Amino acid sequence: MATDLYKSLKPLFRPKSIAILGASEQPGRIGGRPVQLLKDFGFKGNIYPVNPNRETVQGLQAYPSIDAIKGGVDQAIMAVPAKIALDVAEQCAAKGVKSIVAFTSGFAEMSSEGDAAQQRLSEIAKESGMRILGPNCLGIFSGPDCAWSTFSSSILHGRPKEGRMGVVSQSGAFGAHFFVLLRERGLGFNYWATTGNECDVEFADCVRFMAEDDSTDVILGYMEGCRDVDKLYDAFEFAHSKGKPIVMMKVGNSEIGAHAAASHTASLAGSNEVYDSVFKRFNVYRARTARELVDIGYACSFGQYPKGDRLGIVTVSGGAGVLMADAAADVDFNVAPMPQKTQKMLKELIPFAGTRNPVDTTAMFYNDWSLLTKNFDAMLTDGNYDSIASFFTSFAFSDDLTDSLMEAIRPIRKKFPDRPMALSIFGNAHNIQKLEKEGILAFEDPAETIWALNALASLHAGFKKKIPARPKIPAATPKVPTKALHEYEAKRLMKKAGIPTGRESLVKSPADAAKAAARIGFPVVMKIVSPDILHKTEIGGVVLNLNSQSAVRKAFNDIMANAKKAEPDARIDGVLVAKMIGGGVETILGTFRDPAFGPVVMFGLGGIFAEALKDVTFRVAPFGVKEATEMIREIKGYTILQGARGAPPADVPALAKALSNLSILAAANADTLESVDVNPFVVHPKGKGAVALDALIVPVKS
Repeated sequence: MATDLYKSLKPLFRPKSIAILGASEQPGRIGGRPVQLLKDFGFKGNIYPVNPNRETVQGLQAYPSIDAIKGGVDQAIMAVPAKIALDVAEQCAAKGVKSIVAFTSGFAEMSSEGDAAQQRLSEIAKESGMRILGPNCLGIFSGPDCAWSTFSSSILHGRPKEGRMGVVSQSGAFGAHFFVLLRERGLGFNYWATTGNECDVEFADCVRFMAEDDSTDVILGYMEGCRDVDKLYDAFEFAHSKGKPIVMMKVGNSEIGAHAAASHTASLAGSNEVYDSVFKRFNVYRARTARELVDIGYACSFGQYPKGDRLGIVTVSGGAGVLMADAAADVDFNVAPMPQKTQKMLKELIPFAGTRNPVDTTAMFYNDWSLLTKNFDAMLTDGNYDSIASFFTSFAFSDDLTDSLMEAIRPIRKKFPDRPMALSIFGNAHNIQKLEKEGILAFEDPAETIWALNALASLHAGFKKKIPARPKIPAATPKVPTKALHEYEAKRLMKKAGIPTGRESLVKSPADAAKAAARIGFPVVMKIVSPDILHKTEIGGVVLNLNSQSAVRKAFNDIMANAKKAEPDARIDGVLVAKMIGGGVETILGTFRDPAFGPVVMFGLGGIFAEALKDVTFRVAPFGVKEATEMIREIKGYTILQGARGAPPADVPALAKALSNLSILAAANADTLESVDVNPFVVHPKGKGAVALDALIVPVKS
C-alpha cells in the first residue's frame, strides 16, 4: 500500500496532465523549452500552455490563465517572474492543481525579501496540499511518461534510455551535467529530479519516493545539505529495507565548500565526517567524484553483488595486475592467493604465467582462447572468489578480439551467473555493449574496475546487516544545567550519566586536602576548580604524584596562589584531590552540535593520535553499545586497544558502554548542551573498566 508521501508526489513524478505557466513560443526560452520537449518527445498526457497574450503556443491551444483550463491539472510548470510567482501559486492552489515545478528564481537564494516570499510559497503548499518542487530548480522528468518538465538543453542532444534508475540532485546545473554523464555511459532512467531551494519537496522526499516506487532499482543523488534529518533517515532506512542501493555524492566538505553550499541552496551543510557516519549507518555508498558516482551507479544497474570480499584478478599484463592489486589493497579487498595445486595446474597450461593472484595469462591465449576459459574457471571453482576483475586493454576496438573474448568468457558466465565479472577494457560502443549484454561490467581504468566491484561488495554486506536501532533515552538521564560547570560538577554529572569517574574530593583548605588525600589513598593529583579557568596546567593549577599529607598541603597553597596570580578575577570553588591513575590506554570522548544532525559523539585515542593525526571517528547520537563498538574499531589506532607490543588488550566493552551512555546524555540534552570533552578517558586492561580523568561540559549560550 502506497504511503501518503508517495501518493502526494505521484502527480509530480507521474503526471497525466501538465500546464506550462509562462509558456513561450520560443523553444529556447525557459517557458518554451518544456513545451517543446513535451510535444516532440511524446508526453502521453494533456499539455496546457498558459499565456494570456497568445491564442496558441508552439501549435498548441493556449489558455489565458490556469482557471481557463477545463480539466484537472496534475502538474503545473511555473516559468514566470518572481514578482507574480506567489499570485500564480495561489491561483494554482485555488484551481486544485496537484503539484508545481517552480523554475522561478529570486527567492531565498537571493535576499531576505526573497526568503520571505519563499516562506509564503511553503505556506501555500502546506495549506493546499499541493506539492511544490523548487523554486529555483531545473525541473524533473519521468522517462516512462515522457514527461520532460525541464528547461535544460542537455536533453536536446540525446534522450536517455528508459531504465530503472532514479536520480535526484539539489543542484540544477550539476544535475544536468550528471544526466549527460549517465546518458553517455548508456544508463537508463525512469526519474530525474532537481530540488532547488526546497520550499516544500525536499531531497529526502524524492529519495523516499524512488525507494517506494516499484519501477526504481537504483537511486543516485547529489547532495549539498540536509533540511530535515528525520526525513533523510526515513528515506535511507526505507531504501535499505527494500534492498535498493543509494549512491550519493555529498559536497560542501571544506569550509569554503560548505559556505558555498549554504548560499547556493539556503540549506545547512553539516561536517563531512558526520555525513560519512550517517551514510555508513544506512548503507549509502558515498562517491568521491562525479565519475565514481556514474561508475558505481552503472555497476549497481546490473543487479549483481559479490557475496563476499574475495577478489580474483586475471590479466593479460603483469603490470596491470600489480596496479589492480594495489587498488584492491587500498580498499581492503581480499586478494587471497590461489590454492597451490591450482597454481601448479595453471603453470602446466602456461609455463610463464603468473598464477598466484593476480593471474597473468601472458599472450599465450592468442594461440588458444580456451586458456582464458580455463583460467577463469579455475579461479572461480578452486579459488572460490566472490568476484573477478580482468584487464584486456583496448580489445574492444576489434570486433574479432571482442567476439573471441566473449566466446571464452560466455561458458564462465553461464556456470557462475551470480559472480560479478568486471573488465578493464575500452573500444567501440557496440563491442562494449556485447559484453554488457552478457552481464559483464566494462570500465576503462583498471583501478576504477576494482573500486566498482568493492562498492558492490560493500553494499551487499551492508544490506545483510540490520540498521542499528537507536536506544530509548531513560527518564533518569541527567539534565545539563544552563550555567557553566567546573570539573568536579562536570564529572559528577558524567558519573550520573554512566561515564565512570575516579575517587576524588573537592576541598577548600590545606587541612581538608590532606584528610581527603589520606582517605583516597596516595599518590594523588590536585587541580584548581574554577568555571573560569579551562586550561589549568598552563597557569600552574595542576600538581601530580603527591605522596604525603605535607606535600598535599603545600600543593594546595601553591595552586591557589598560582590561580589568583594568573586569573585574579576568576571564581575559585576550591581544589580537587583525586586518585593518581597510571597505565591503561588514554582515549578522548566528546560531543558537539552539528548544524544538520544535532548532537554528535566523537571518539579517538588520546594525545597525538587525536590532535595531530586526526585519527577520530563520529556517530550521530544516540546509539547503542554495538554501534559504539563498531565506532571504536574504525580508528586506525584500534590495534593499540587490542594490545600492541605485548600490552594486554584494553577493556573495549567498558569503553563502548561509556560512549553509548555519552551519546544518550547528548541526545537527552540536545537543546541545552553545546559540547562535552572527556579527556583523557583511560581504558584499563580487559575486565578492569575505564575512568574519566577530566571533563569539560559547555552548555548552549542563552
